[in-house]
Amino acid sequence: MSNYFAHETAVIDQGCEIGEGTKIWHFSHIMPNCKIGEKCNIGQNVVVSPQVVLGDNVKVQNNVSIYTGVVCEDDVFLGPSMVFTNVINPRSAVNRRGQYAKTNVGKGASIGANATIVCGNDIGDFAFIGAGAVVTKYVPPYALVVGNPAKQIGWISEYGHRLQFNKSGKAVCPESKEEYLFIDNKVQKK
Repeated sequence: MSNYFAHETAVIDQGCEIGEGTKIWHFSHIMPNCKIGEKCNIGQNVVVSPQVVLGDNVKVQNNVSIYTGVVCEDDVFLGPSMVFTNVINPRSAVNRRGQYAKTNVGKGASIGANATIVCGNDIGDFAFIGAGAVVTKYVPPYALVVGNPAKQIGWISEYGHRLQFNKSGKAVCPESKEEYLFIDNKVQKK
């Protein structure tokens, strides 16, 4: 008996590791040799390509494609219909299997609906990618980025609130009351 739930229409290929309490919904395909952590939620019509790694408590909304080369750390949120790429210069007539660029999504990061993450561009811990954004470069931890191409417009707390730093470089999340510091153009939790 498995320790995870998979809807009867889901396809789970051999060699996958799926953690306890994970749920895989309608018409999703988990391809060979994936590693999916505990308490993940894989929405409808999701494709998880071979060798993808998802940490614990990763939430994947409907119609998401996660291609080979992607690693999502714990507590990552992938919004509806967002997509990763894995080849920087795809051509139908040129086979580039084995040339997949890697993308790491840091702990607690959120990627909004219909966003595109161009391969090889890592996303820092707790970063927030706005809906429809196209990420073409590294996104630092706690950064808030929007647009096409994605541009940073601010900083965000672990609870998903915009941070307003005072003159001494301190900010407080309005929900959690946790304090953050802005030092050397980087944000860290106090």
